Amino acid sequence: MKSHFAALLATAAALNVASAAEGLYYIGSEAQESLPLKWVVGMNAVWDDNVSPTATGAGANDEAFSLNPYVGVSFVNITPQSTLDVYARLGLIYYIDEPAAAGTDDLYPQTRVGVNWTHRFNERLRFSSRNFVSYELEPDYAYGFASSRQLDAYLYAQTDNSIGYRWTERLATYTGFNFSILDYENNVSNSDRTIWGLYQQFRYQLTPQSVVTFDYRYSQTDADGLAADSDSHYFLLGLEHRFSPNTILIARGGAQVRETDAVNGSDGTSPFVEVALRSRINDVFSIRGFARYGSEVYDTVRQTAPLGPLYDFDDRRTMRLGITGEYAISPMLSVFGGVDYITAKFDDGRLVAGAGAATLSGIDEDLVNAYLGLSVKFTDSLYGTVSYNYTDSNSDFVGYSYDRNRVSVGVRAEF
Repeated sequence: MKSHFAALLATAAALNVASAAEGLYYIGSEAQESLPLKWVVGMNAVWDDNVSPTATGAGANDEAFSLNPYVGVSFVNITPQSTLDVYARLGLIYYIDEPAAAGTDDLYPQTRVGVNWTHRFNERLRFSSRNFVSYELEPDYAYGFASSRQLDAYLYAQTDNSIGYRWTERLATYTGFNFSILDYENNVSNSDRTIWGLYQQFRYQLTPQSVVTFDYRYSQTDADGLAADSDSHYFLLGLEHRFSPNTILIARGGAQVRETDAVNGSDGTSPFVEVALRSRINDVFSIRGFARYGSEVYDTVRQTAPLGPLYDFDDRRTMRLGITGEYAISPMLSVFGGVDYITAKFDDGRLVAGAGAATLSGIDEDLVNAYLGLSVKFTDSLYGTVSYNYTDSNSDFVGYSYDRNRVSVGVRAEF
């Protein structure tokens, strides 16, 4: 009984809002052992050759040096009934020379806080709550909403709460509610989003290693400014399979039905696919990957020429791919790296400001973000890192095509 319960409920689905800390890499796992209170204090020094890549005019292609001090804390407590996982990182980005682009500053927050709690009432019933808040400048492409560097910091918060119940030895369900908010500061117009959703997942254990799933999800998006509000319905069939104790694959695919509240807006149905993979190949090498394809509601108001008309696109079909890995060369030295790829096609655009054609479609955008780094363990509590990050964006929209190089050198103490 207990083994079936673990397979049916422990690997909770990466539902409409993915796990906070891992974003689209999330595979539904929770902490496996208690960890005492742990503190981290560190500093990164960063050189950036295009600190405001979406700026036009003054400040475009501006390079800058910055310092990133931070302090972090984490704590995990596990009892037979509950798992509590708390983590926080409070930091700043300080530009030694203030960027020249209009609306920029020399000081930005870099803060993340998360609280995850699971309570097992008995062998059949459990409640799970995953909560995350970030207030920062740089985008994290694994969250699933960013497509480029903006000029302002953003507040991103999400909560995902669900009840899981095992009805039989093979059949279980998850019923949940999620909510997220994306709020930019004053210099980024039409980009704020508030999204709430409901979901129902059915889980059937096909084999000891495999669980078949069926999901229905509903989400409602309240958009800012000229962007239209919308609803989405998802019908997804999936498979969760453990190839080994250290390798798990979660895949789902189906249909996404979009409905927009805009006058003369375009509703539609499109494919939706999401995949997450995690594997520890051996004691020294581990990888994670994700893929997601669907119609997104973020950053849909765009213009194709300077001072040109603005269009809100009802259909922004986006593919997001990501892979990251780490290899331990020795107990003291490890290499890490990864690649993010985002490609989007914008259709069903409606003129919402300015003078131009009433509709616009067939606009493309692609972004590649790659990074490679080295981590060194100086002592049991002192670590150093050096990394290189390259971003290349090509877009038919004005201000979204750029390339960017960043080099970071850091040191941190853990105790």
